[in-house]
Amino acid sequence: MININNLNFGYNKHKPLFKNMSMRLSNGHIYGLLGKNGAGKSTLLKNLAGLVYAQGGTLDVMGYDPAKRQPALLEQICFIPEEFYLPSVKIGTYLKANAPFYKNFDYGYFNDLIKEFDIPVEQKLINMSYGQKKKVIIAFGLATQAKLVIMDEPTNGLDIPSKAQFRKIMASAMTDERCIIISTHQVRDLDNLIDTVIMLDENDIALKATVEEITEKLTFKKVKEIDDSIFYAEPSLSGYNAVMPNYHQEESKLDMELLFNAILAEKIKFKPLFS
Repeated sequence: MININNLNFGYNKHKPLFKNMSMRLSNGHIYGLLGKNGAGKSTLLKNLAGLVYAQGGTLDVMGYDPAKRQPALLEQICFIPEEFYLPSVKIGTYLKANAPFYKNFDYGYFNDLIKEFDIPVEQKLINMSYGQKKKVIIAFGLATQAKLVIMDEPTNGLDIPSKAQFRKIMASAMTDERCIIISTHQVRDLDNLIDTVIMLDENDIALKATVEEITEKLTFKKVKEIDDSIFYAEPSLSGYNAVMPNYHQEESKLDMELLFNAILAEKIKFKPLFS
């Protein structure tokens, strides 16, 4: 689906965001893209969508160079940005103007999602709340039936019930032909949704592993005391929340927020496990 080979990019030539970054992403997966503010999450997504252009290396998305912005590729990419503008029109008018760009657009599915999200269809888009607007563009993006779905901070502006709806809808929208990439700093919103974690840090990929690989190699547990076997720990009310090597093949649930903090704090300890 996606092959990134020695990608170099930066908005300032003296301060690159990516240095010789390489990565392969496959269809049939929901990837969670994590990183600190400024790590380049949004920029990587824009490179994949052809909105900014690589300064070195190559990008192959479904056999195309996204920088060439060929219609055959663009109709298979749905990019939902963090910042967006919706015009002063009703949903029906918005569909007439934009849906034809996607030959496989599913109007029935879009209407089902609008009902699921409880969107007031007679109201102009510009007069909707930020959360309602976000749900409209999520519904539109999924209804395009695009093979590559890219979402930048999709849960921003959603209340707690809407976030639950979002996770339910995204899980049902996944197919073997689709690749979904979700970038977020609200890592708990991705719990039980993603199957592969990608973490960016210091111009490159700090971690790329499936949830299964992570929980096979690491265990997440509460402990009362810290010893040398623990890679990283954070204080909790009853002791510490800890990450350690899974020497005894224990089963534990991935704590994504704890993993994120651990990788950033102790990259050298974790790198041999996932190299």
